Amino acid sequence: MAEPGGQLVDLRSDTVTAPTPGMRAAMAAAEVGDDVYGEDPTVAALEAEVAALFGHEAALFAPTGSMANQIALQLLVPPAQELLCDADAHVVTYEVGAAAGYGGISTRTWPASGGAPDPDQIAAMIRPDGFWAVPTRAVAVEQTHNLAGGQVIAVETLRRLRGVVDEAGVAMHCDGARIWHAHLADGVPLAEYGGLFDMLSVCMSKGLGAPVGSLVIGSAERIERARWLRKRMGGGMRQVGVLAAAASYALRHQLTRLVDDHARAARLAAELAPFGVVAAPPRTNLVPLDLRRSGWDAPSLAAAARERGVLISVLGPRIGRLVTHLHIDDDAVDRAVAVLVALLRSRPAA
Repeated sequence: MAEPGGQLVDLRSDTVTAPTPGMRAAMAAAEVGDDVYGEDPTVAALEAEVAALFGHEAALFAPTGSMANQIALQLLVPPAQELLCDADAHVVTYEVGAAAGYGGISTRTWPASGGAPDPDQIAAMIRPDGFWAVPTRAVAVEQTHNLAGGQVIAVETLRRLRGVVDEAGVAMHCDGARIWHAHLADGVPLAEYGGLFDMLSVCMSKGLGAPVGSLVIGSAERIERARWLRKRMGGGMRQVGVLAAAASYALRHQLTRLVDDHARAARLAAELAPFGVVAAPPRTNLVPLDLRRSGWDAPSLAAAARERGVLISVLGPRIGRLVTHLHIDDDAVDRAVAVLVALLRSRPAA
């Protein structure tokens, strides 16, 4: 399916997709009820389905991935105690200080490692209860890793990390906004991922193409408490089955097609690689751009590309990103390649 209107090729994010006609029909037909009272049958069905996919007891539908993450962190880490994660983790870089602001959680990070955590390093960082010490209560990892260009943490690494946290008696959370991509890229069953984590968050609007929504996944006891936290954070929703229906449709119709996004990301990277701007070979649907040797800064390249009908994401002065998704077909890739190659061959205007 081409990008709506056939004009702009929007490679900024996989959150820019619009509901397909089939998804809109599912939303219109959804049976609804008041979800704050637990009476929306479409929401309940989605929560049960997603919990079962990951082998957990329960799940809770939340309006955003940030809210889902922060609910999970508050359930695992009491106020004034510690979460460990990497320095580029979404939970500490792109959630506007919510761990501290909502949960009173102290965070400590290991150096950004391109999405490949070192279990031995993390083991050495975990602090037990002790005089004046801030005890570690949970470790969070991101699968796939956004700022590492959609890299996939190997399941063997996650198993080792699970052993580390079990030995230390702390919990493990997965920010699984794009875990669907990891599942298809490495062929790891969703239930196997689920078995490695105490709690997970998964996003329905990144890649899968739903207009909104994430789920937090865990034990029945934790998810019952999660409902209170969601309400406290302003996430109590009423007849929200129309959105849950979109998420359910996405799971059934738009999950396995993510491999097409991976193939198109690989093609974009291959076409741009001769210019030395591909920061790392893509594993999934993200192509990270390092423009330091190109003569371009990221805002200037993005502005020039926009004038030619291609939108790219700016993550830093010399860092950009391309993201393939539901609305990027082969023709859109052709158009994007033509524009970006022409710009990279030239020098930016003085």
